[in-house]
Amino acid sequence: QVQLVESGGGSVQAGGSLRLSCAASGSIASISTLAWYRQPPGKEREMTATISSSGSTNYEVSVKGRFTISRDNAKNTLYLQMNSLKPEDSAVYYCTADIPRGPAGWTYDRYWGQGTQVTVSL
Repeated sequence: QVQLVESGGGSVQAGGSLRLSCAASGSIASISTLAWYRQPPGKEREMTATISSSGSTNYEVSVKGRFTISRDNAKNTLYLQMNSLKPEDSAVYYCTADIPRGPAGWTYDRYWGQGTQVTVSL
C-alpha cells in the first residue's frame, strides 16, 4: 500500500556533507510524523531526527546542529541534510512514516524504507 525508498547515501570524508531523500508512494491520504533512524554496525536502531506534520523537529543530541530534517508534503518526500559528518555517523539510515489507518486517526501504521548506507571515512 505504501512504499518508502531512500536515496542519497554513499561514502564521504569526515567533514563532508550528504543529503538523504525518502520518497513515499502509494495510497497516502496523509502522513503524520516522518523520521530518520540509523543503525551502526552491531548496534540497535536509534532515532536520529523526527519532523511532525506541523513541522516541529526533534534531533538526537549527537547530530543536533549538524543535521537538518525537512519535508515536502506536496512531493511526499522527506530529507535529511547532513553536514560536518563524522566517522561515528556511519550507519544504515532508514526513513519512517506514520500514517493513520482510517479517518478517525486513532491508530497508525509505521512504514519503513529499505535503508541506505552512509560511510564516513578519515
